[in-house]
Amino acid sequence: MAKLYFRYGAMGASKTANALMVAYNYKERGQRALIFKPETDTREEKNIIKSRVGLSEEAQLISKRDNLLDFVDSEKGKSQKVDCVIVDEAQFLTKQQVEQLTDVVDRRNIPVIAYGLRADFRGELFEGSLWLLALADTIEEIKTVCFCSKKAIMNARILDGKVIKTGEQIKIGGNESYVALCRKHWKEGKTKPSDQ
Repeated sequence: MAKLYFRYGAMGASKTANALMVAYNYKERGQRALIFKPETDTREEKNIIKSRVGLSEEAQLISKRDNLLDFVDSEKGKSQKVDCVIVDEAQFLTKQQVEQLTDVVDRRNIPVIAYGLRADFRGELFEGSLWLLALADTIEEIKTVCFCSKKAIMNARILDGKVIKTGEQIKIGGNESYVALCRKHWKEGKTKPSDQ
């Protein structure tokens, strides 16, 4: 029985590496994983997802207007059926797209594994994450740690070495713009031990 999985974690928790390893496992068994990447994520080439550890794979680029069930159905005529759908950066999905992923699971009996952030730099849920938390069959946390060794659950946006908590919700960036922190250090605006 297929399920919708939401695997979330703070920045740097290896979400994309996990997604690519799952895709590799399907491929190794002669099965096909269809990988989606929201066009909002502009860090790599348009149709590539790449982890910080160097793993990469081609992905189907999707916009907020795209119907994900239609994408899956359009793959039916291909030589190999879709055995799994993987979504990277799932926080950028719309409510409708999360509902479409439930249709992929419920109508097509294809498992969907969505990877993404739970909350933004302000501690507020992204639209895609909100609806994945509401509709996923299984919710799993991919853990990472703060500099203090506590579990990091916050995505701090940094500017000139300082934590900022105002601005547009979406600003694409990596280690130069964000750091994963525990809630205490996020509240205090501390990004490294010397700030203590």
